[in-house]
Amino acid sequence: MERKIKILVVEDETPIRVGLADVFVYHGYEVETADEGRDGLAKALSGTFDLILLDIMLPGLDGFAICNRVRERDPEQPIIMLTAKTADEDIVRGLSLGADDYVAKPFSVAQLVLRVQAVLRRSHIGLEEATHIRLGDQVVIDVRNLTGSRNGESLPFTRRETEILRYLQANSERPVPRDELLAKVWGYGRTLGIETRTVDIHVAKLRRKIEPNPALPRYLVTVRGAGYRLITG
Repeated sequence: MERKIKILVVEDETPIRVGLADVFVYHGYEVETADEGRDGLAKALSGTFDLILLDIMLPGLDGFAICNRVRERDPEQPIIMLTAKTADEDIVRGLSLGADDYVAKPFSVAQLVLRVQAVLRRSHIGLEEATHIRLGDQVVIDVRNLTGSRNGESLPFTRRETEILRYLQANSERPVPRDELLAKVWGYGRTLGIETRTVDIHVAKLRRKIEPNPALPRYLVTVRGAGYRLITG
């Protein structure tokens, strides 16, 4: 019998927590829940989950702290953050800690299910080859081990960041539009109409890691009106 995909929902608002559990059980997933931060962290660290849905504003321990602790144990654990905060600094913080995506409240349950499915598809693909990406003479990235260096300084990377770089490298002869990255890297269908700043935030994070001067990018450049292009030479 095929193993059910297992999701942990960490959410303190009872109607949302119960509703999400019901929705994902209906879609065939196995679901565990937690209603406060410390219990959520304990379950996240003691169980094996295919994906964690993690609210930011939690009693006991907030979602940022939980995400950070989970990432220390497992850099590849798929995490989607649920947030009532839509300010860029909160979104950047969550993604910087390694969340794969964020969904702002109030959200469409149908859209959330699609996002969960997209993250699960990407996480199950995995990194099958020991691929290295080199950018000029300064930057080298080991895609398999999610590590790299710039001028000899060690750099950590998330799975999503390496997927973006791999896709841009494979299409380095042209700029890649934002919606194409959403479709190919995140797995979102082009016709879903999902509005997200996730691509832009991930690009900004990558530039802070790989660029000598992120304000004047040399490797991960923006082609106005066309998208992003990776310059490897």
